[in-house]
Order: sequence, then structure tokens, then C-alpha cells
Amino acid sequence: MSGRWVEVGDGVLARRYAELDLTVGLVVGAERALVVDTRGDVAQGAEWAAAVRAVTALPLVVAITHAHFDHCFGTAAFLPCPVHAHPACRAAILATAAAQREEWSAHYRERGDTATAAALAGTDPPLPDHPLPDHRLPDHRLPERGAPVVLDLGGRTAALRHPGRGHTDHDLVVHVDDVVFAGDLVEQGAPPSVGPDSVAAEWPATLDALLALGPRVVVPGHGDPVGPAFVAVQRDELQRDG
Repeated sequence: MSGRWVEVGDGVLARRYAELDLTVGLVVGAERALVVDTRGDVAQGAEWAAAVRAVTALPLVVAITHAHFDHCFGTAAFLPCPVHAHPACRAAILATAAAQREEWSAHYRERGDTATAAALAGTDPPLPDHPLPDHRLPDHRLPERGAPVVLDLGGRTAALRHPGRGHTDHDLVVHVDDVVFAGDLVEQGAPPSVGPDSVAAEWPATLDALLALGPRVVVPGHGDPVGPAFVAVQRDELQRDG
């Protein structure tokens, strides 16, 4: 359950977990702190929230990068607070939470991890309540790359952006100073996960948009923080494989 902190900037922290090689984030301002993703069930969320509270007692804001269980099922531990996400993230949680819960509870039971299986089976993930503006083309089919939502944390800002579609159709990244929390648009230690809800053909262009932000550090949804050169290689691999 326990994780380890990795400092990627002044007051900008990643927290690494062996389970699923997951990486979540914390950005500390003078007045508020931003939590990036909430882990995979009520117990994991509670551990993550306690780790945050060991660092800061400031009021919290949450940003969810996408609707996969390991990134958003632990949100209840952070409430009450604003929970930001792409508007399609809320719809995806509503549509897929039950199936994700069943699939991954079975996975943990088969692995002999009955505690995680039970915690996940008992988790009903809260829904994001602060959607990003839903920038779409007139036919309502293709999400556009819209202007960010900028959060004032006190003395610093964090920009929440939808750089395009890739791992899902609703990927959100968090840009603060020269650090970008990329969610599962980027993975270190394993190839990017292309699933049934991915938009693989658009993923390389989405990574181009991420790189255009000029990050010094990119924090992936799984694995250790990386630099822009790593992201460029992953983009090229996705382009080649696509």
C-alpha cells in the first residue's frame, strides 16, 4: 500500500506505487493543493489522502486524468473538494465503473490479493463535479484542443488541459511550471496501453501538443518521471505502430 515521494519541482511531487507501477501527483500552493488522480479503491484512496495530509493541511482540489479505475476510484477519500475532469470522463465513469470493478476485483482475487479485491468490490467512485469546457466540432464528434482551466493555488497556477485524444477520448493533463502530469498518455517501464477506448490514430498528435507545452519533466501515469526526449520516442513508436 505504501508509496514513495519523488520531487519533480518546487512543491511539485509525484508519488510512486509498486501496485500497477502507478504514479499520482501533488502540487502545493500557498493557499490550496492540487491532487492529480486518486488511486484505485477506497483503501488506496485513503492511504494516498493520508500521505497528502502528511505533507500539507491546505484545502484540496482534485484533477482526474481519465476514467480508468486505478486513477479515479479513490476519490471519496479527498471529499469534500472540487473534482475536475474532462466532461467525457464523468460519462465514462458512469458507463464503465461496474464493469471495471467486476473485472479487476476478479483479477485481484485470482492473484490471491483478497484485501484489494474486497476494497475494490466495495468502491462506488464519486463522479467529477467540475468539468472542463467541452470544446467540440459542430458535429459533436471530435473533441477539440480547448483553452485550459487555470487553477489558482495561491502564488502559483496549474493549467488543466485536454491536449487531444489518445489513451482515451478524454485525457486530461496538468501543467504546472515546467512539469506536466500526463496520465496514461505517457508510460515509463512499459509500452503505452492501447485499449478499446483508445484513439490510437490521434495519440501521436496529442503527444505533440503535450510537448509543445515545453516541459522539463513529464510525470507518466505509470512509471518514473521522464524528460521530453522520452515522450518523443514514445510518440514515434506510436506513430510507427499505428
